[in-house]
This record gives sequence, C-alpha cells and structure tokens, in this order.
Amino acid sequence: MTYELKFEALAVPTRRAVFEKLRAGPASVGVLAEGLPVSRPAVSQHLKVLKDAGLVLEHREGVKRIYRLDTEGLREMRDYFDRFWDTALDAYKRSLEAKDA
Repeated sequence: MTYELKFEALAVPTRRAVFEKLRAGPASVGVLAEGLPVSRPAVSQHLKVLKDAGLVLEHREGVKRIYRLDTEGLREMRDYFDRFWDTALDAYKRSLEAKDA
C-alpha cells in the first residue's frame, strides 16, 4: 500500500478527527462519533476509508467493531517523512561545512 493513499485518507478533516481520536486507544464507532458533527454511519464510512488506506485495524467484540490505529501503516508514513528529514540534515551539514571552508 502506498503512502499517497494514506495522505489522501487523512486529507478530510472529519476523517482526520476520527483518526486522531484513536490515539487515545481502541474504540467503537459510537465512541468515535461522540462530539463529531456527523452521524455514526458517516463515521463508519470514514473508518472504512482509513482501514482501506492501511491506517486503522478493526476486530469484533460481540456485536461491536472495535477500531485501533495500524502501527504498520503509521510506520510507512514515518519512513516517508524520515527521507525528507535525512535530506534536510544532509543539506544543513553541507551548509555548515561550506561556511567553515
């Protein structure tokens, strides 16, 4: 799965809010919908997109579905950003070396 799909999934503010609520730990759709300006079915649709993007996992507990962050999906995004960080650090190092020369 590509990181582009992950970023597209997080581009929607409500979806990002659902994703951020999962930082507190696993939760059901009902818990995630609390305080959001959308219905529970809408939250379910947002969770489906996040799941398809590899950012959220789900499992059943009785009749409820419990959602949690997918750490592997988060690792892929972190790896993407780390490449930029490495480039920025290399550029900073070169600028310091040029200043000393």
